[in-house]
Amino acid sequence: MPDALVGVATGVGSWPGTDPREAAEIVVGELGRLPHLVELPARGVGADMIGRASALLVELPFDTTTRGYRITARPGVAAKRANELLRRDLDALEEVWETQGLSGTGTVKVQSCGPLTLAAEVELVNGHRAITDAGALRDFADSLAEGLTRHVAEVRRRLGADVVVQLDEPLLGKVLAGSLRGVTGMERVPAMPAPEAQSLLDGVITGIGAPVVVHSCAKAPPLDFLQRSSAIAVSIDATLLTARDLDGVGELLQAGQGLLLGLVPSIAPSKPPTWRDVAEPALALLDRLGFPRSILRSQIAVTPTCGLAGASDAWARTAVRLAAETARAFSEEPESIARLGQD
Repeated sequence: MPDALVGVATGVGSWPGTDPREAAEIVVGELGRLPHLVELPARGVGADMIGRASALLVELPFDTTTRGYRITARPGVAAKRANELLRRDLDALEEVWETQGLSGTGTVKVQSCGPLTLAAEVELVNGHRAITDAGALRDFADSLAEGLTRHVAEVRRRLGADVVVQLDEPLLGKVLAGSLRGVTGMERVPAMPAPEAQSLLDGVITGIGAPVVVHSCAKAPPLDFLQRSSAIAVSIDATLLTARDLDGVGELLQAGQGLLLGLVPSIAPSKPPTWRDVAEPALALLDRLGFPRSILRSQIAVTPTCGLAGASDAWARTAVRLAAETARAFSEEPESIARLGQD
């Protein structure tokens, strides 16, 4: 796992509100070593996860319909708006980066919808999901890889920073299981064979030219699939893991992949937690798997459980601060961590 992901905290992606400058100030100030380019879906069409992707795709335009997004012959209003919003977000982050004297240093994380979820959510002209058409699916993967390569290059140029890319694949499990709905509620999209899905995802990962993390905040993420991928790390909600997931987590760690653990609640809990409360699921997980707690320093990073778009402004700030405190404890307080829960 690269040093940029060791002993750090970062956000999953989304953030409350509509002000990119304010959001950038908070995440850069609180997250330190691995801030992220925030997404602000409260701004509406073009700012959500799928709409945001239209600002990254190359020569593959789509626009909104009454049901969501659909491939079109030319960029529509939604795509143009998504491009403008992304430019504003980059401008805000660049301004904060310069103001805080970080130009030419550091690492930043950017996020994008992954190719499988993207093709599962966008319709073809005939109303079917793009993932049902092999040619369209390949076009999505190729276009996304090229667009992300350009995006990473722009972020590097603007900030002078290293870049980590996060691919969001919340629908990956459904794609592999064949549980996506078709055009009607009675239809189902056939399951995609794992080797085919692996080839598409890895094609994007290896084509970007930057370290890639794959994120899934879904329950029962396909960890065996993700462990075989070319991603340097996997990002999951640790609070949703069950006994059935333990083998997958163990194999992932045994293989040397990094693990970004969603530990901080994405919505404010009734009782404000401390970093020790936040750390407990990670400690219990490692203890149950039989891994030494020292692995927290070498393969674990800390995040909120999912995006923070639904949080209050106050809790979003608190959540990233708690994530940073927990990551520092994992990295800098090995003796305290070793005793935690065992006194």
